[in-house]
Amino acid sequence: MENDVVLAQQGDKKAFIRIIKSVEKSLYYVAKSMLTADSDCMDAAQEAILKAYQPIAALKEPKYFKTWITRILINECHNILRKNKKIVMMDDIREQAIEHKMGDFVDLENAMELLEENYKVVITLHYINDLSIQEISTMLGIPEGTVKSRLNRARKKLGTLLDVDHEEGRVQL
Repeated sequence: MENDVVLAQQGDKKAFIRIIKSVEKSLYYVAKSMLTADSDCMDAAQEAILKAYQPIAALKEPKYFKTWITRILINECHNILRKNKKIVMMDDIREQAIEHKMGDFVDLENAMELLEENYKVVITLHYINDLSIQEISTMLGIPEGTVKSRLNRARKKLGTLLDVDHEEGRVQL
């Protein structure tokens, strides 16, 4: 992918398309972790791609392309959330969790929807996109310790939502 990034930086449109194709699933998963509507996810990804096209030449390290474009995507997701004012209050989340616990709540995807945005993002980046703590720290502009604590809290919350026995161990993602 690094070779394609270098070619894209030199103006090769086909190389840019190839690198976008290589990260498109990852971008969608990150967007989906922050936004609920598929149309919003696609809008955020499209905006991120457009915003990455021109300034790609300024990217200093081609190996960080995925981190760079994911950061652009996260910013676009925040813009959409602000624009749509889709802020979910904590009381609403608790009510949803209680409703789900009373039913057949065993689905990890549903549990992820109940997590706060900052927890969803780190879980998605770490477990779905397979990024390291250091990469997430750099991408989000937060200390590594914060990433670790958010991952830990997210795992605990998922364990609670999924009724995982905490004495046994961890939530397996």
